[in-house]
Amino acid sequence: MGFIISMKKSSIGYWTIALVTIAVAGIGGLLTTSGMAWYQTLLLPRWTPSGMVIGAVWTILFILTMIAAMLVWRDAPHQRVRFKITLLLFCANALLNVLWSYLFFVQNLLSSAVLEAAVLGASVIALMIFIRPFSKTAALLLLPYAAWVAFATYLSYVIFMMN
Repeated sequence: MGFIISMKKSSIGYWTIALVTIAVAGIGGLLTTSGMAWYQTLLLPRWTPSGMVIGAVWTILFILTMIAAMLVWRDAPHQRVRFKITLLLFCANALLNVLWSYLFFVQNLLSSAVLEAAVLGASVIALMIFIRPFSKTAALLLLPYAAWVAFATYLSYVIFMMN
C-alpha cells in the first residue's frame, strides 16, 4: 500500500513539473508575441538569432529543465531543507523567466530586462549548484540553459545600447 501512495505522490510531482513547465513556456510565449510589433522596430545586431532559432532553443531548454526537475524530484530526499530550497529556486527561476519577457516585450524596459536577465542567469547557476548533490545529470542538463541565458543577457545589453 505504501508503494502505491509513493507512486501517486511521484506521479503528481511529475505531472506538476510538466504542467508548470508548459505554463511558463506558454506565458513567456504569449508575452513575447504581444511585443513583436515593437520588437521589429528595434535596432538589432546582425548576429541576433531569428525568431525560429530562439523558439527552437527555448523549447529544448524547457524540455531539459523539465527533465532536470523530474530527476531531482525522483532522486532527492523530499524532507531535506536543501530539497525545499531547490524547489523554491526552480519556482523563482520560472518566475524570472516570465518576468524577462514581461519587462522586455510588454513594458519595453530594456535596461531592466538586461539586469533581470543577469539575475535569471544567476538563478540557473544557483540551481545547478543546489541540484548537483542530488543529481549530477540534472545539473549538467541545465548547462545549456546557463549558456543561453548568458548569451541572451549579452544580446539584451547590446540591444539596449543600440536603442
